[in-house]
Amino acid sequence: MSEGKKYGGLDRFRMIAAILVIAIHTSPLASFSGNADFFLTRILARIAVPFFFMVTGQFVMTDYLYDNDMASGRLFQYIRKTALVYGLAVMIYVPVGIYAGHYKSLNIISAIRMIVFDGTFYHLWYFPACITGVLFVYLMSRCMGRKGMMAIAAALYAVGLFGDSYYGLIKDVPILSVMYEFMFQLFSYTRNGFFFAPVFLISGALTGRKNHVGKKPGQIFGLTVSFLAMTAEAFTLHYFKLQRHDSMYLALIPVMIFLYRLLLSWDKKPSRILRNIAMWMYILHPAVIVAVRGGARVIHMTALFVDNSLVHYFTVTFLSGLWASAISCFISGKRKINPTGRAWIEIDRAALRNNAAFLRSKLPKRCRLMPAVKADAYGHGAVLIAKELTRIGVDAFCVACALEGVKLRKKGVKGEILVLGYTHPEEFFLLYRYRLTQTVIDYAYGVQLNEYGRRLHVHIGIDTGMHRLGERSENIDFICKFYHMENLKIDGLFTHLCAADSFGRKEQAYTNLQAEEFYKVVHELQKRGYSCPKLHLQSSYSILNYPELAENYARAGIALYGVLSTEEDTEEWKELKPVLSLKARIAAVKNLYAGESAGYGLGFTAGHNMKIAVVTIGYGDGYPRSLSGGIGTVLINGCKAFVIGRICMDQTIVDVSEISDVKAGDEAVLIGKSGEAEISVCDIAKQAGTITNEILSRLGARLERIVV
Repeated sequence: MSEGKKYGGLDRFRMIAAILVIAIHTSPLASFSGNADFFLTRILARIAVPFFFMVTGQFVMTDYLYDNDMASGRLFQYIRKTALVYGLAVMIYVPVGIYAGHYKSLNIISAIRMIVFDGTFYHLWYFPACITGVLFVYLMSRCMGRKGMMAIAAALYAVGLFGDSYYGLIKDVPILSVMYEFMFQLFSYTRNGFFFAPVFLISGALTGRKNHVGKKPGQIFGLTVSFLAMTAEAFTLHYFKLQRHDSMYLALIPVMIFLYRLLLSWDKKPSRILRNIAMWMYILHPAVIVAVRGGARVIHMTALFVDNSLVHYFTVTFLSGLWASAISCFISGKRKINPTGRAWIEIDRAALRNNAAFLRSKLPKRCRLMPAVKADAYGHGAVLIAKELTRIGVDAFCVACALEGVKLRKKGVKGEILVLGYTHPEEFFLLYRYRLTQTVIDYAYGVQLNEYGRRLHVHIGIDTGMHRLGERSENIDFICKFYHMENLKIDGLFTHLCAADSFGRKEQAYTNLQAEEFYKVVHELQKRGYSCPKLHLQSSYSILNYPELAENYARAGIALYGVLSTEEDTEEWKELKPVLSLKARIAAVKNLYAGESAGYGLGFTAGHNMKIAVVTIGYGDGYPRSLSGGIGTVLINGCKAFVIGRICMDQTIVDVSEISDVKAGDEAVLIGKSGEAEISVCDIAKQAGTITNEILSRLGARLERIVV
């Protein structure tokens, strides 16, 4: 997440929500005042579960509501995780349920109802409600817009209201009472994944968008008014004994929207540990209730720890929090790895999506992006980039070799993956096993692919003048023979425009000639009765400079990552935003006195007393050694620090004499922004005498890559 958008307020409120859920199940004020306890547990505490649904809506469902072409990877990852937690919770409470006699009259129908709707213990209904709710919202997102979805969700909530707090209004209406009694054979309550969850999932997704967060005073006023309305509504329903249950109120929806907006303005750092503690408090507190009551009987202190509802509540809350903290710390300690501990790459999700949207805007609707994620997505992290692009509807990628495609498949990347380069015949099995599409690089290679004996998907490479890979365009008879090879399934044809990065007269003429040669092949094949399923000519520069050559795919490469090969080209297309930042830590700050040398080979000798810092990155990470000796700079505290001496494999020494308050552990920026200062990859490429493609592609595998 970006620095400007932190969700620590949500993490802190998770703890409050978990404590409120415990209150629902312990009735803290019951020993003192029935009305006060009703207010706490049946009004105030009813904001807890809708809050959990809204968080899920924001972080799981937002993309589905705002892009109907979204793939479902994140959704099903969430469902798998939730189902796993639900299964674990079920196992925890099976012994308790048996002891309490919950399963005495269990049959197949009641077991299904319990698992799918009601939960196997009284608080576990939340997990199946999450699963069914997000699935239902996802299915709606595939066939209607946000307004239609919200209308249906609101209508379902209204139906749920009359099976919950407003049940007394319809229980004596013949048709409605029969309908609801039938519903209650399927599930015990309407506060479930169909009637209760969708409206809050959608509200969370909509409210969580940055432009939906309003001014804090307005949110406080709206929350106050709507909460007072909900309080009046709840006490009125309670007074007239209309409630069958008390989870759903009409005013609960505006209460939650105003509350959620207010929490989004609570600017705190996110806390995974608080998230985990809140989750485990929710799961464990009924077991703690049983333990406290049993323990109180054993020590003959039931009057204090059970009959006194407030002491009972605080005891359960304290012990639940204690156990949840212990479990969360154990889990965090087992798996905690700091990705920003040494040197790392930050991937800007918003910039990546911006670039994809801009490139799509340059293409007709029939033309789809086939991003080049070769060379580890130009150093950005192929799996990470492919999964982010999958979430915005991209379902085709191209790589340089079969092993790059295999890596994507093993990490769950679906869709078409085209291998642009050579695959050795001994590795043809990888093409078949991992459903990769191979480029036919010439006629002899096509024969080898066919002789493998298993049906392989291929694109035919057409050499129209780059003279690298592909069958020469004039060899139309050889190209036709590919269609007669029984083991080749031809899915497309493509060429590569080698001079599309320039608008010089010579380069334009050559690009147009290449396009003409390619279309001659296509037309001749069609004339002879052969199909040409998918065509593609464009890479990054030709998308920008020759949009008229768009066909079925466009192989966006360097432009997708927010830069072009040179500084001049990048400056021309300001709509593109850099996706990658490269950062490292300062390991040590030292004094270097006049006459002393630093680094290998005495490459730098101080002419005066100075202060130097050791940065935890070197040429082993892909930082160019050619930036040694004062050529390169890094940013520390928004100021430039020049590289001194020779860049080492794992460290780089910089001059920080003019930068105040530099200490070990501080962040150094090698590519990206620090304060108002910025070093672009174009700057580094220019200093190193190369192009941005090389700088990015050589960034090392040991650099951690994280999405912000």
